[in-house]
Amino acid sequence: MQITKTSPITGQVNTREIDVTKEQLIEWMAGGHIQNVMPHLDKDDREFIMTGHTPEDWKRIFPEEEE
Repeated sequence: MQITKTSPITGQVNTREIDVTKEQLIEWMAGGHIQNVMPHLDKDDREFIMTGHTPEDWKRIFPEEEE
């Protein structure tokens, strides 16, 4: 299913194809814990659904320090 969210960091609208059903989204929105409702998703997909943050956003927030 395509999920569209706005990044809270950049304001950019992003769409990702995520292996989730409408029923799972409804269960999560009704209060289910996302890791229990959608255990097959990786942390990046769960984070995108919950907050709109992308992996690129996290790299901006926490850049890797150069040695």
